[in-house]
Amino acid sequence: MSKQKRIWYPKATYHIMCRGNRRSDLFRDDEDYQVYLSILNQAKEKYNYILYTYCMMTNHIHLQLQTEEDEIWKIMRLINVLYAKYFNSKYNYIGHLFQGRYRSEIIEEDSYNLTTSRYIHLNPVRAAMVDVPKDYKWSSYNIYMGNTKSDLVDEEEILSYFNNNSRELYKNYVESRLINKKLDKKIKQKMEVE
Repeated sequence: MSKQKRIWYPKATYHIMCRGNRRSDLFRDDEDYQVYLSILNQAKEKYNYILYTYCMMTNHIHLQLQTEEDEIWKIMRLINVLYAKYFNSKYNYIGHLFQGRYRSEIIEEDSYNLTTSRYIHLNPVRAAMVDVPKDYKWSSYNIYMGNTKSDLVDEEEILSYFNNNSRELYKNYVESRLINKKLDKKIKQKMEVE
């Protein structure tokens, strides 16, 4: 069975997800995360893409990016090959690091672009690794909050959906999901007690 060709056109935007083979860890220490960020920069220099958001979880990665003139498969092939070579060499790992091809969903609507950024930034919260997204250091959320500077991430497109490119309004948008979830949890707990 042949692989289905991915949709691509110049300026196409994607939500990309790569998972470790058999859900195994892709990152074992801080150096691994730093190397992956360095590889994203290398790939950006070669293929000139725009990275809107990222989140590197222990066993998978989320990227939200817009291509320019190069096809998405070229960008992802370079990123995944370079990281697999690094990881395999460091840990004397044999076999596939990634579980199949990366997943990609094309983003063609502003609303989907915005909700994808929130989904990616809330990933560590949903996984119960942190209570709030700013406490997770391996995502682009703190760049959006203005707490960290980065040439890798371009937050202007996502922030442009809010009045005056407001970081505070973006924070409210992302974290409103947490408030609703906490309220639901409190109500559920209260009902169980009564």
